[in-house]
Amino acid sequence: MEMIWAVVKLAVGFVLLIKGADFFVDGSSAVAKKFRVPSMIIGLTIVAMGTSLPECAVSVTASLNNNNALAVSNAVGSNIFNLMVVCGACALFAPLAVQAGTLKKEFPFSIVCAALLMGLGYRGMALGQADGILLIVLFALYLVYMIFAAMKARNLSVKEEDNKIIPMWLCLFYIVGGGAAIMFGGDFVVDGATVVATGFGLSQNLIGLTIVAMGTSLPELVTSIVAARKNEVDMAVGNVIGSNIFNILLVLGVAATISPVAFIMENIFDIFVLIVMSVMVWNFTWSKKEINRTEGIIMLFFYAAYMIYICTR
Repeated sequence: MEMIWAVVKLAVGFVLLIKGADFFVDGSSAVAKKFRVPSMIIGLTIVAMGTSLPECAVSVTASLNNNNALAVSNAVGSNIFNLMVVCGACALFAPLAVQAGTLKKEFPFSIVCAALLMGLGYRGMALGQADGILLIVLFALYLVYMIFAAMKARNLSVKEEDNKIIPMWLCLFYIVGGGAAIMFGGDFVVDGATVVATGFGLSQNLIGLTIVAMGTSLPELVTSIVAARKNEVDMAVGNVIGSNIFNILLVLGVAATISPVAFIMENIFDIFVLIVMSVMVWNFTWSKKEINRTEGIIMLFFYAAYMIYICTR
């Protein structure tokens, strides 16, 4: 009976994720147009934080329950999934154009965040409360920078016509309602998938890196694919990069501030894999300023190889 209920929660969670992401993208895109803010910045902030709510909930709950192994594996596994699967899958629908400014600032900053996490974790094989506070402060500075970037972009942009732009109250309803559906949908998927995985005897660390990481990253996947299909490719890329920064600086920062997060060597290696894959994707986008279908297939192949490795190590 428990297994049947878990499958039902999985199905309901997928429906909430898909419909919630659809509304969330529509509302966020409309807000961007109304206030003349580039879709990339909306993706790096509002959409990224909204779709990262499941990772935040899982990691903070794990920290409160002194189950920090799940907190680390969830955040790192989600970032690898975001980068390789979300971007790779979106590139199958449409080439993912990346702005030059993003390649020079936000993308390398996400790599620096991963390197910082690896350094802090390796130093004492744990993230202490001081480390958590440092990560939160860096996130606050990043958020301030994004706000100033949005204000500058708005001042430089030309005002668009307001026709066919939905009213502000409806935009907010789409964003809040879509975000809530994404959050609850992610929870349902994670809960159901965890019960199914446990029923097959998988270890908790493996569940964190695979089932839970994939489940909490489903909002990013669905939202980015929906954005790509609606030709909001800037929002799709911004969602992934912003979510990865959010997961490291705020999610793990809050988790470490609540309770020290212990590291094992497997965590260090997984973060190293994240850095290598990030550099690879950054190199893909540097010359042509986009991720094409062939590169998307290569990224999905590398993620599949990584999944085989962690399931057999």
